[in-house]
Formats: sequence, C-alpha cells, structure tokens
Amino acid sequence: MNTIQAIMTRRSYRGAYTDAPVPREDLRRILEAGLAAPSGCNLQTTSLVGVDDPAILKELHAVLNKPNMAGAPAAICVLTQPEISRAGVSYHVQDYAAAIENMLLTIHALGYASCWVEGYVRGNIGEQMLKILRIPEGYQFAAFLPIGVPAEEVNVPAFKPFEKRAWFNR
Repeated sequence: MNTIQAIMTRRSYRGAYTDAPVPREDLRRILEAGLAAPSGCNLQTTSLVGVDDPAILKELHAVLNKPNMAGAPAAICVLTQPEISRAGVSYHVQDYAAAIENMLLTIHALGYASCWVEGYVRGNIGEQMLKILRIPEGYQFAAFLPIGVPAEEVNVPAFKPFEKRAWFNR
C-alpha cells in the first residue's frame, strides 16, 4: 500500500477486535512512525507508550469503559508535555496530532484498525491511565489508540463533496 492509498482508505474503527496479536515489531514500527512526525520548533513534546501486556490493557480498558474496544490486543497511549516555544506559543497539540495521524496511517498500512480517542480520555480518565502506566509528573494524557485486527467490517463514512470543502485560488 502506498502513502496515498493509505490516506484515502484509512477509517476510524469503533468495533470489536479479533484475538490476533499485534507483534511487538509492528507495534514498534507504529511508535517509530509517530516519533517521526514533525514537531513545532523541534521541541518534541509528544511521548508514546506502546501497550501489549494483557494485564495492563485490561486495567486501561476498565478505566476507558468502552466495551467495543476492550478486545484490542494492543494500544498506544499518547502523552504530551506542553512547552512554550521561542515564538511564545506551544505547539504540543499540533505535535501530537501529527504523531497520531502518522501512527493511524501506519496502523492501517500494516493491516490493523484503530480509532483516535481523545476528548473522552481528558481529565479524570486520562489521569487514571497515567497512574496505571506509572507516568511521572509533568505529562498530560492526550489520546488513546486501540490497535488490532477488526472483527467487523470497517464502516466508510459519508464525505461532503469536494466542492463544499475545498477550492482553488479563492
């Protein structure tokens, strides 16, 4: 699958997963793709935790409380450390968003499925997940990506027509 094919066919998956494992080598490739993302002023504010230990996954899924995702045999926890750049702004949201998109495309290219879970894990749920992962102070939980082979068909969303969302010149 080339890059354009991956971009055009990747979809968010919110269904159940098969019990097929995600090999550690694949999980590492996904993490490396995330770390290869651009970073504002090269501050590298995004950190990642790949999780493939069933006991830790069970704890995370208990806190997440999303039964459809509970069978995912692997996950990535996306962490951020906001830092003010020389320009006086923090690019941490853009940094982790770029890392997540790189990882989602890699997940798809490797034959797995995932979903970007962000708003739901903010606040108390993210704080609990940080404790489960034994993350030191100074990090914020940004997003959770369950990873696995989909057990159901991946739905294709309806997209608005190109002409309603993109233009040339003006």
